Amino acid sequence: MSLQVCQANGGAPVCASAGRGVFFSRLTLTHFRNYAFARILADGRPLIFTGPNGAGKTNILEAASYLVPGRGLRGSELSDVRQAGQASPWAVAAVCDGFCGPASIGTGLDENGRRVAHIGGVPVSALSALGEHLAMLWITPRMDRLFSEGASDRRRFFDRMVASFDPAHSGRLARHEKLLRERSRLLEAGSHHPAWLDALEAGLAETGVAVAAARRDLAERLTAVLAASGGTFPALSLEMVGEVEESLGREPALAVEDMLRMRLRDGRAQDALTGGASCGAHRSDLAAVHLETGMPAELCSTGQQKALVVAMVLGQVRLLASVRGLAPILLLDEVAAHFDEKRREALFDEISGLGVQAFMTGTDAGIFSCWGDSAQHWRVEDAHLFPRLQTV
Repeated sequence: MSLQVCQANGGAPVCASAGRGVFFSRLTLTHFRNYAFARILADGRPLIFTGPNGAGKTNILEAASYLVPGRGLRGSELSDVRQAGQASPWAVAAVCDGFCGPASIGTGLDENGRRVAHIGGVPVSALSALGEHLAMLWITPRMDRLFSEGASDRRRFFDRMVASFDPAHSGRLARHEKLLRERSRLLEAGSHHPAWLDALEAGLAETGVAVAAARRDLAERLTAVLAASGGTFPALSLEMVGEVEESLGREPALAVEDMLRMRLRDGRAQDALTGGASCGAHRSDLAAVHLETGMPAELCSTGQQKALVVAMVLGQVRLLASVRGLAPILLLDEVAAHFDEKRREALFDEISGLGVQAFMTGTDAGIFSCWGDSAQHWRVEDAHLFPRLQTV
């Protein structure tokens, strides 16, 4: 591994490329999972958390993931992340240097069990505002077979990437899902109020086309980055596959909205029987092809699929850095453990070269020893954090 180390203003050693991404300088957890309270002070270097299974390593990454829009790294119910046996609501707060400069941000549950957020101590009306300050991408062990599981997992994965590129995407998705629920509720109740359904379906068509257009745009941009990539991680092409996306390739957006609105209207009787909606952006899927072999991702081995996911995320980091000016924060849960030495070194070199603040976890501290003082090392034991001293 070819990590370089330099001295920052006479202080702690940092990666030679540090400072090219958004980062936390302080992260605070309160009543979150197995943590009553924890505070991590950081300086932009990668952070490495090692310790036994169940100690609380992934919980730190999950807490950080709530500081961007969405349902977090695990996709858990909001009430489930509160510390067991604790009546007080959970909260996560941070001081960050983000796309809009230094800021204090936070999120958690209010007394009514609703998720709220603040920026600079001022409550915000929409969680999407967090995306104006930070972008975050993550990889977890569950993603090893991303292309072999259901389409919904792939949509969520890619929608997070879109939201890191376009923060308004989270708001569009939330509105689209709310409209889908309201339409389904009306249809299932047999309350076929035509004017009400017309309004809901018009909103679904508008938001669905906007969601699909944002996905298509990122797939095209990211494919251009990934197709040109070389090195250890594979080059690949991406495509969002679905009726709405395919129609956008042939017709103007307004024409596609009209088509989708009519499809929804004509499908009311069937949707009332089956539930949901038989057409729309929520039916789309992400397709990927390994360019060197020409093999669809779902036919690749588990190891190849994991390498494809890592390649996509690294490509998105490069794309975000070029478009938004700063790279996102990376959350990598047990990602290095199952790579061979060559791929592990390639991953670490990519992280170092990109200058990102990466949160990495593992049970074996030895895997990360090559970082030396280019990273901050923490030992995690039963929800307690102990700094590990390193030598260059």
